[in-house]
Amino acid sequence: MTRWLLLHTRARQVPASAVAVVVGVAALAALAQPDGSPQLAAFGAALGVAAVATGLGGHDLALDRTAAFGWPPRRAAHLLLGGAVVAALLLAVGLVADPIAPDAYVLRDVLGLGGLAALGAVLLGARAAWALPVGWSGVTLVVPPGDDHWLSRLLTWPVQPTGTTSATITAVVLGGAGLLAYSWLGCRR
Repeated sequence: MTRWLLLHTRARQVPASAVAVVVGVAALAALAQPDGSPQLAAFGAALGVAAVATGLGGHDLALDRTAAFGWPPRRAAHLLLGGAVVAALLLAVGLVADPIAPDAYVLRDVLGLGGLAALGAVLLGARAAWALPVGWSGVTLVVPPGDDHWLSRLLTWPVQPTGTTSATITAVVLGGAGLLAYSWLGCRR
């Protein structure tokens, strides 16, 4: 079991992803403000899940599909563990420096943007899976958050106040849809 786990983590580029997440979070920690920033939380979550997304597909998808065991639980575990590590690192910044953002922002953004990365892996493949979460968080830097129109609230859900129901629902739907689609279908070839 340990040998399989070691080979799996190496094939899925987990060490390189882990280094990228740690370096990215450390750089964001230097930018953190005393009250935190929703934009920084969205950007940090997007960078973290983008690093995890590169390992959502193996080197040989045909070989993965011929395995003698079921991949859905392993895919789900890989995605959930990666999201948990990203969230833990982003939240841990608050223990040693100014927090990146309030905890609710970080958790909601990692959930939603992680689901978006998983959907990106299903639709675009692991090499381009990072584009959806990074692109969406980039939109939040350009479009001002507002309550005036439903489209504005939908586009800026990562930076909406934590009590905004539509933002939370959007994050949960994206997270759940991404987890289910990636677990069941795997990565695009």
